[in-house]
Amino acid sequence: MEKIKVMVKKSPGDEDIPLPRYMSPNAAGMDLYAAVKKDTTLKPGEIKLISTGITIALPPGFEAQIRPRSGLAIQHGISIPNTPGTIDADYRGEVRIILINLGESPFTVKRGDRIAQMIINKVYQAHLELSTELSSTKRNEGGFGHTGI
Repeated sequence: MEKIKVMVKKSPGDEDIPLPRYMSPNAAGMDLYAAVKKDTTLKPGEIKLISTGITIALPPGFEAQIRPRSGLAIQHGISIPNTPGTIDADYRGEVRIILINLGESPFTVKRGDRIAQMIINKVYQAHLELSTELSSTKRNEGGFGHTGI
């Protein structure tokens, strides 16, 4: 398995928050931890920005995707409204997670809770070439349920 170096810096006061880590040998995503100063409750339908207490430096040609944790989604209705969120290689601000409560009950985020996953991917930038016609395919413009249920 290919490995890349990602520099990580903890925010002052967040030294107790674990670094992102893979929770099993073949996990695709690293869990991210909440660096909230005090318990933060999301009411049903509410969206809040949650700190992770880290900044990262990805190498050029890579991105980090931020995705929901399946356990939080199925058990509590907690998701990420802009999923997957993207962290570009040139971003140096704090990694913060936009959480939404799609469940029926309030959900409390506590310091150190695992709140999201971060997946590192290779990025290819496309060169767009203007054309007056595109090649045709069997599918062509079929979409949004064109193959049935």
